[in-house]
Amino acid sequence: MASKRLLVIAHVPSPNTQRLCEAVLRGARAEEIEDVETVHRPPLEAGPEDVLAADAIILGTTENLGYMSGALKDFFDRSYYPCLERTQGLPYALYIRAGQDGTGTRRAVESIVTGLRWRAAQDPLICRGEFREDFVQQCEELGMYMAAGLDAGVI
Repeated sequence: MASKRLLVIAHVPSPNTQRLCEAVLRGARAEEIEDVETVHRPPLEAGPEDVLAADAIILGTTENLGYMSGALKDFFDRSYYPCLERTQGLPYALYIRAGQDGTGTRRAVESIVTGLRWRAAQDPLICRGEFREDFVQQCEELGMYMAAGLDAGVI
């Protein structure tokens, strides 16, 4: 049984965003990673208990009118106070599927995680503009990086 848990909370309203989430999971579950269990929860199903059981988290959202998805915002609304004093320092990563530039979405998520005092394990991945196949590879690398870092004890 894995001793560390990587939680992926990703909003996937389209086939392309589903592909991105699957790529994150594929990377995080690479066979080289031995001691990490990766769990995916859609934001409307995830709650504070999932965060409290996690050693690291990957957040995935679409850009909706320059903001994060309503589903991810709902997750934060339900989880913020139960996690506030208990998850400080939690390593996280963020990926955004942005039809525009993603800066408002990034700013909104970073505002909340700053309040939670979570620690960014890397800069956000913003998949901007028209969908491109290299977004899939970038998301797979993100998942692998987070899981490998957790496995090695460096994040």
